[in-house]
Amino acid sequence: MNDTMKNILMIAYHFPPVRVSSGIQRTLKFTSYLLDHGWNAQVLSVSPNAYERVSDDQMHEIPPEIVVKRALTLDTARHLSVKGRYLGWMALPDRWVSWCLGGTLSGLLLIYQHRPKIIWSTYPIASAHLLGLILHRLTGIPWVADFRDSMTEDNYPADPTQRKIYRWIERQTVSSCARAVFTTPGAIRMYTARYPEIPISRWALIANGYDEENFVRAEHSETYRQALAEKSEQIVLLHSGVLYPSERDPRQFFSALAELKQTGKIRSEQFKVILRATGHDELHHALITNHGLNDIVFLEPSVAYETALAEMLAVDGLLVFQAANCNHQIPAKIYEYLRARRPILALTDPEGDTAKVLLAAGLTGIAPLDDKDAIASKLLEFISNIQNHKNAIADDIHIAEHSRQARSKLLADLLDTIQ
Repeated sequence: MNDTMKNILMIAYHFPPVRVSSGIQRTLKFTSYLLDHGWNAQVLSVSPNAYERVSDDQMHEIPPEIVVKRALTLDTARHLSVKGRYLGWMALPDRWVSWCLGGTLSGLLLIYQHRPKIIWSTYPIASAHLLGLILHRLTGIPWVADFRDSMTEDNYPADPTQRKIYRWIERQTVSSCARAVFTTPGAIRMYTARYPEIPISRWALIANGYDEENFVRAEHSETYRQALAEKSEQIVLLHSGVLYPSERDPRQFFSALAELKQTGKIRSEQFKVILRATGHDELHHALITNHGLNDIVFLEPSVAYETALAEMLAVDGLLVFQAANCNHQIPAKIYEYLRARRPILALTDPEGDTAKVLLAAGLTGIAPLDDKDAIASKLLEFISNIQNHKNAIADDIHIAEHSRQARSKLLADLLDTIQ
């Protein structure tokens, strides 16, 4: 290893071999591209038994220079419950709190061996920031706290005791860290208002992004070639990833589809919607059936990451669902959608951060998620534009700004400012 390289200890629950839609990508790609900017990561993660679903499809993307330490971790709900029941305090702040015991010991060993200049931890697993706080206080090493999502909202977490503990961890984190990194401008505004005593200079913005290498492999994959070969005249729209029942509620979308079907404005032989890996298939299946849409809307299972990218590249259009109560959030898939260079129909508040990303790229296919009539009107316009090749696509320069390489450069520049 180059003697000029600086070490960073990165604490992340989501890391290969976990199988999730997008949470894994941020840390994985940072470890890869920080190497280009003089930073070598040692990753402290959990043992694979902590994950409910695993896959080896991205294990090969971990650079050989990266040391990965997997601390023994138990999932309270799966490993410490009796007939599915367990005492609430055993899962505070979350079900993986046992990570903090093994993680502290493993983290101290990594620090002793590699002498990192910075500790970095990433939420949305609260115990990751708790572990970052512990190691920071034990060693005095500067700490960067990465918030992929806000830790607390007015009614989140729903359990008052858990919310109180989350808020304590959050306050300790923003008070103790050298930098708190967020993925959206709205999140920074929210935390600035919540913690006015914290200096503005502590907040930093590094959005999510897409990975060019993954897309290149997807474009050369057999999955993509086969999808193009089998393409028909039927228009196919895709949502790839979790559809939360409240934050990405598709009910008004289903109502709009049902109305358009009943009036003959869309027909199953001409139009199809794929909802890939929703995470809530049972709930959505009932809604689809109740609306008489089983011949138009199809729930499909999770697939390997690059297979999912290949599907994005091959369909006629991509769907975004984001409620107004998430105006300070941006789905990570947005940046992959932009890179896929397919038309995007966003069902979201035009005033939210998600819409602003699309509008900045010159994309105007936007309708509020809770407005059935607006959805129906915008959907018909969207379909017509697909048929006539009129939907806007972001330009290459704008797309490149959202690459993981560009985001890693921002992180490296930030790390270089911390003493």
